[in-house]
Amino acid sequence: MSQSTKPRVCAVSFSNTTPLVWGMMHGRQRGMFELEFRLPSECADALKTGEADIGIVPSFELTRQRLDILPGAGIACHGAVRSILLIAKKPLGEVRTLAADSSSRTSVELARVVLDRKYGARPRVLAHAPKLDAMLGAADAALIIGDPALRLDLAHLPYEICDLGAEWVEMTGFPMVFAVWAARKGVAEESVAQAFRDSRRFGLEHMDEIVAAEAARLGFAPELVRDYLTRHIVHELGPRDYQGMRLFLEWAGGEAAGVQAALASIG
Repeated sequence: MSQSTKPRVCAVSFSNTTPLVWGMMHGRQRGMFELEFRLPSECADALKTGEADIGIVPSFELTRQRLDILPGAGIACHGAVRSILLIAKKPLGEVRTLAADSSSRTSVELARVVLDRKYGARPRVLAHAPKLDAMLGAADAALIIGDPALRLDLAHLPYEICDLGAEWVEMTGFPMVFAVWAARKGVAEESVAQAFRDSRRFGLEHMDEIVAAEAARLGFAPELVRDYLTRHIVHELGPRDYQGMRLFLEWAGGEAAGVQAALASIG
């Protein structure tokens, strides 16, 4: 931890994270942490370099770093997620190249798992900015995540659209955990973990305020934001969510020792 007595927290600027940090921004947890916002992959890198003590990180990062999970809060889905979309201009079994927004490593690995295990496709992945037309000009399929995915009018796209949250739940019967709060070793005391759960609770209790703020910030219809944050995204994680995460990390080929160490940190 830095010289400051406050843990340095790296959060994500996507709308799906807002309920998790609402208490840190507006509730009783305000001022407890040094809070900054980055892309998911950048939060993971900040933990690795020591620039942050705690971060919301793609679950796949648990196979790359020895981190402690702060239990009970994260980003998951129990069905269609709406913001992790695989969009293809040919049948998914024929996809040979995939243009991917690589800002979330978990989403890229989930696309690999679904394409391989369900459709028998193992495409070459090309990093690309999240611009659908350009992505499909460069590859057979595109992976669009986060707020850029929410901006797409799916009803009028002339392509095959695969919601990777729905695909995972249908394939496995388990929830899909996209990101968790994780800490460098020695940081996640119980009082700290409780503050993160309390911030999440505060956010879920003030959903009307969050919907209004995020709709204005992103230029979305309030109904879309509410539907997304209350029907598609799950922020309170329990044992079954972590079971699904374990299965995903095993299928994604993560380092077994890293997975076991991370899960052991939540008991």
